[in-house]
Amino acid sequence: MPPPPLLRGCRLLIATSGMLLLLTRRLALTAAFVPQRCPSTLSRLHASSSHHAHSSSSSFSTTSSLFAPDRRSIGAGRLFSSTTSSSPAVESLRVAIGAKGDEIRTLKGSGADKTALQLLITELLGLKKQYEEAAGEPFDPPKAGGGGGGGGGGKKKASGGGSSGSNKKAKTSSNNNNGEDDDGIMMQHADRASLLITPRDENYSQWYLDVIAAADLVDQSPVKGCMVIKPYGMALWDALREDLDKRIKASGAQNAYFPLFIPRSFLSKEAEHVEGFAKECAVVTHHRLCADPSGAPGLIPDPTAKLEEPLVVRPTSETIIWNMFSKWISSHRDLPLKINQWANVVRWEMRTRPFLRSSEFLWQEGHTAHATREEALGYAREQLDLYASVCEDMLALPVIKGIKSETERFAGADETFTIEALMQNGWALQSGTSHFLGQNFARAFEVFFQTKDGGRELVWATSWGVSTRLIGALVMTHSDDKGLVLPPSVAPVQVVVVPIVKGGGSEEDDRTTAFVNTVASALRTQGIRVHVDDRPNMRPGAKYFDWERKGAPLRLEIGQRDAAAGAVTLARRTGGKKETVPAGNNFGHVIQKELEACQAGLLQKAEERVSSHTFRVDSYEEMKTRLREGGREEIGFFLAPWKDDRENEAKIKEECRATIRCYPLDLNGESPTGARVGERKCFYSGEPATHIALFARAF
Repeated sequence: MPPPPLLRGCRLLIATSGMLLLLTRRLALTAAFVPQRCPSTLSRLHASSSHHAHSSSSSFSTTSSLFAPDRRSIGAGRLFSSTTSSSPAVESLRVAIGAKGDEIRTLKGSGADKTALQLLITELLGLKKQYEEAAGEPFDPPKAGGGGGGGGGGKKKASGGGSSGSNKKAKTSSNNNNGEDDDGIMMQHADRASLLITPRDENYSQWYLDVIAAADLVDQSPVKGCMVIKPYGMALWDALREDLDKRIKASGAQNAYFPLFIPRSFLSKEAEHVEGFAKECAVVTHHRLCADPSGAPGLIPDPTAKLEEPLVVRPTSETIIWNMFSKWISSHRDLPLKINQWANVVRWEMRTRPFLRSSEFLWQEGHTAHATREEALGYAREQLDLYASVCEDMLALPVIKGIKSETERFAGADETFTIEALMQNGWALQSGTSHFLGQNFARAFEVFFQTKDGGRELVWATSWGVSTRLIGALVMTHSDDKGLVLPPSVAPVQVVVVPIVKGGGSEEDDRTTAFVNTVASALRTQGIRVHVDDRPNMRPGAKYFDWERKGAPLRLEIGQRDAAAGAVTLARRTGGKKETVPAGNNFGHVIQKELEACQAGLLQKAEERVSSHTFRVDSYEEMKTRLREGGREEIGFFLAPWKDDRENEAKIKEECRATIRCYPLDLNGESPTGARVGERKCFYSGEPATHIALFARAF
């Protein structure tokens, strides 16, 4: 027997057998006329349905199937047709969001497994995504006490139905960092249920962490200050490393590997070098552990296993590599010697942030020896250009090439060349460096060579490197409040294909699946990285949401109607209307062009941001005022005439936390002594300027 209408004729949903019934078109039409003044009705109804809810995949399949699009009744270009916020589809979504929120709260209160909660939260966020597409506006849940709505709808909520106390705690922690987070920052996402992304304008530091967590790039580590790079994050580094490795080899360098441990005495051989790294070094003093002789539980360093000389865990490899160069180089015939190493390094950081600053990170470091100063200096510049082109070509990341001031120079270098990028919050990020080391390390390790005329001279040196910090630059340059945005060149998945099937193994589903496989195969033959998301426990909308947060550049939706027409529905991560694309003979070429357009568009947008946020100033007060009082649109790079002065540089850093990022090469020539400043006066001291300096706050 059909159940009676609920509560004075407000016919909406019927809770029966512990789950929501599938809405028919007739019931959906009825739902559109539920009076807004009956929130208590909705609240009690949601409570009733969620009381019996469980965390199996069948439960959220039942709930979400209410809103699977009927491909026969909508245009191929949209998930839902244009509608107002009072349409049947929108009201149905509003109810489902509320029910799902109640279900999450109930399970969370009962101490449910985090994996089960994660699946439910993904479903909830997918429903909200569908709501936004249907209503043309974000989901706006009722305020507390108003009933309905469901948990996790508000932007400031940390999770669906999370306590206000935990939210307040998280907010306090993120607001106290002033751009420098404590090294416990990677633990803030231990609760995987906290997956809503904080808007950039609300808290940029927290936004960055939220984007990384939502995209599943890293996880916390049991080692303080270190991160676990998960497969999706590692795939980003792999793509960058593969391209960079080819370019490095093309420049004449060969790959090698050197020990992780460096004798402490090696660091002492180059005075400036040891001073620059001494406070960051981790040191090994024993080679064995033993049981505590006092009988206390646990292990202690074996007193009989103390090393004769402590070993430093590699903070950089100049010293050990130059020790080996002293054995390998004796004649001009051995030069130039160009070595590259892919490795991990340890620099004990007190304040950490994933990818940007951690106690251990991955990088490549190149080291070369040359017969002449000119050759070494020229090669250091070539590697800087190589890094700039990689950032632009692979990461769609425009950079400023320049020379570091003496204060910011690498310890032990005669000159440090740098590439500086501008993030969306107006802060700079040093993204790669190339050092001209002069003869400093050759002298410290006595690396001489016999010249062609029989003389004996010290060699000239360079070192250069980039690290996983570039992934942080990538995240902060392109991502938005919806999640990660990836340039196709490094995206682990360039195209995700989402089949839309009814399930049950019908002939229509089989034809759709066959067409999906044909489309995926056609893309793979073009060298496109494609993934078919056929997870059975997620509705299409939740999959769209998931891949949007992971930054997949293109999404192809394929339902029965698409398969019958031999076409796909194309959605771009960077936005815009969905399009129907025929899967004909030139289909792979069309998708390749779309990827190229995405890459070019991201680079252009980033270049425009750098241009609009580079300010030429002749007054120090103007820069200081902007940095202290201006919003995100008022700060960025500041170009100013400058007289090189270490004391004044330190004062500016103390007063407004801005540093000289570099002396741009295009404004200063190839070296600081070749500055093109004319008769301009220093914007700080009023003395004749020696450089055009690029100031900014920096990560």
